[in-house]
Amino acid sequence: MQHSSSPSAVVHDGAQVDASAQLGDYVVVYGGAELAAGSAVAGFTQVWPGVRLEAGARLAAGVTLERPDEASGHTVFGTHSKVGAGATICAGVKVGQGAVVEAGTVVSHSVPPYAIVSGSPARIVGYVETLSQSERPNWHRQAEFPATQSTVPLGVGGVTLHRFKAVKDPRGDLSVGEFAREIPFEPKRYFLVYNVPTEKTRGEHAHHKCHQFLICVKGSCAVVVDDNASRCEVLLESPDQGIYLPPLTWGIQYKYSSDAVLLVFTSDYYEAADYIRNYDEFSAVVGAQKAG
Repeated sequence: MQHSSSPSAVVHDGAQVDASAQLGDYVVVYGGAELAAGSAVAGFTQVWPGVRLEAGARLAAGVTLERPDEASGHTVFGTHSKVGAGATICAGVKVGQGAVVEAGTVVSHSVPPYAIVSGSPARIVGYVETLSQSERPNWHRQAEFPATQSTVPLGVGGVTLHRFKAVKDPRGDLSVGEFAREIPFEPKRYFLVYNVPTEKTRGEHAHHKCHQFLICVKGSCAVVVDDNASRCEVLLESPDQGIYLPPLTWGIQYKYSSDAVLLVFTSDYYEAADYIRNYDEFSAVVGAQKAG
């Protein structure tokens, strides 16, 4: 198959390389590797069996890919993901669609969709601001909580921001919210997330049916919400702030302070089948619901 490549690039039998893929100097693609339409490997990289670049994924020059095996599973670069020069990607890692791996980063764990990771080891430092105005205007933005007691829509699906009543008192401060006057469901379960290392990310899933409500009762953490059409980030940094996530909202929590304690109320008891943990599956479910 013909494709755009440097004369020094080598493609072995059994490799699947789309005609529109671009290969730079001294790239070697082994049998069992897959490069989809519009993908690119800039140069000086060995693309091993079990490595897959989905449409539009791009590796800069000098990226080191650890060779996948049966234990690790495939190494996958999602659609329109980007990996900077000199990065190292361990075997079996999945770099989510639209994600950015900055130059020199060492990635040993999978990267969420549209996350920006940096460092050794990699940690999330932000999220992609925009894909393109034509594809997803306002794909990512940051919002602030209302200054006074109120509930406001965030503009991402049915997500709402809540500022609760807060009473300051020399004997100790108090914040209060009422189910279901201010929080739109009666909870059946709660859990606390704490002692999260600063570089770690929690969440990274959606629910088919379950509603959630998040309050950071101590410290702070950032919450990213996504309805597959728009995305927004908010900072929970006070016990009188809360965020409501309806079903079919992709949620991520990161940037935990060292003392953060996140309280989560849920509308249902734990049910593993209610979780959607793969972003591609989430996109398909939301698309099917809109089509139906």
